[in-house]
Amino acid sequence: MADTQQVDPKAERKAAKLAHQISAFAKAHGGAEGQVAHIGERGARIVLVGEDGGWGDLVAPSTEIAQQAVEKAGITVHESFDGEFAAKVQTGPYEWKRMAGIQIGG
Repeated sequence: MADTQQVDPKAERKAAKLAHQISAFAKAHGGAEGQVAHIGERGARIVLVGEDGGWGDLVAPSTEIAQQAVEKAGITVHESFDGEFAAKVQTGPYEWKRMAGIQIGG
């Protein structure tokens, strides 16, 4: 019997768009790795870390779409954002100033 799983065209387009953005990030940063985290009703966050230490994130409308996007992009996906993966992130003056501002009420 044939597999009759229905495909949502809108979800497919969103996953393809996210995959394109992930691939562009990876190309700009010499490769990339990622992590998908459920963020409630908002969907899922895809955190990207480039080989050069650059980082960014994208939000997908669901965890399923986020998983499809990272699979289409072909990047390595980690279960959690810790350890060696987190240590690859390089922060600059902007991030440090922003973090300090949050700590002192700014």
